[in-house]
Amino acid sequence: MRRRKAELLGDLVHQMLREDGIETPYNEYRLVAGQGVNNYTGEIYIRNRTLFVRLKSPALKMNLMYGRQALVNRLNEHVGAQVIEQIVFI
Repeated sequence: MRRRKAELLGDLVHQMLREDGIETPYNEYRLVAGQGVNNYTGEIYIRNRTLFVRLKSPALKMNLMYGRQALVNRLNEHVGAQVIEQIVFI
């Protein structure tokens, strides 16, 4: 048997998620659930391409405010998709 059109399994999964309309919620889940910051954060959620993060430390909040855009870029890069456009620390 000869393979004519071999495709990567990961590409097929992404295509299936996109076709079923669940690629964005899946990427949002990966972005939020994949971070190991539970000791410093309260609630974390995404609404309208904005990541909302409740921080327990005012000092951490001030430090993260300065590097917000870099953090947005790194998180999107980690997920492999443009999931968020901005971060709001509350």
